[in-house]
Amino acid sequence: MRKLDDKAIIWPIYFDVNKSRKEGRRVPKNQAVVAPKILEIKAAADKLGLENEVNLDAHFPKMHWAKTGMLVVEKNEPKEIVIEKLAKQIVKIKSQQLPAQGKR
Repeated sequence: MRKLDDKAIIWPIYFDVNKSRKEGRRVPKNQAVVAPKILEIKAAADKLGLENEVNLDAHFPKMHWAKTGMLVVEKNEPKEIVIEKLAKQIVKIKSQQLPAQGKR
């Protein structure tokens, strides 16, 4: 595994409200969302101005059978702070999608 001093690997499971901490969720349930998509996480990273790179074929180690994708982001602060900021942006993105979906 390559060393990523100034980068952090971000997995969608970190933000999934339906997963337990033991399964890999890294944010409190009130900051988690249902079924986060890697492109939503990328959009959150873009809004925060973080350089990022998407790998769609990546498998979360505990769920090696599912291609969840991963995001590699630059980090200027600890990974947990980056995850917390991303979580807040993802909640905003998801909440903006809900009203748009209801207008069918």
